[in-house]
Amino acid sequence: MGGGIAGFICFLVGTAFSFLWWAIIGTVILSWLFAFDVINYRNRFVSQIARFLDAVTAPVLAPLRSIIPPIGGFDLSPLVALVLISGIQRYILPMSCQALYELFGGF
Repeated sequence: MGGGIAGFICFLVGTAFSFLWWAIIGTVILSWLFAFDVINYRNRFVSQIARFLDAVTAPVLAPLRSIIPPIGGFDLSPLVALVLISGIQRYILPMSCQALYELFGGF
């Protein structure tokens, strides 16, 4: 029973990181589409998607934006966030899940 709980917790955390990764990709793509005037904020559906993605990604990107200045007009904070999230998913999450499995008795 303990392994099931540990597995479910690891699944939820991994899924949250994957969702955040894709939300950052969506934010970047939308910003490009807005910058090149392919779409605009007057479209209610596009505006709602942009607000949702901003609400999801702002807590991650805002601290990085305060540390990393734009270089040549390009915001590199999404790239840094994606690298950090990928590193966490690949290296830290498996070790944490293994420790969680052991904590719950290795079921």
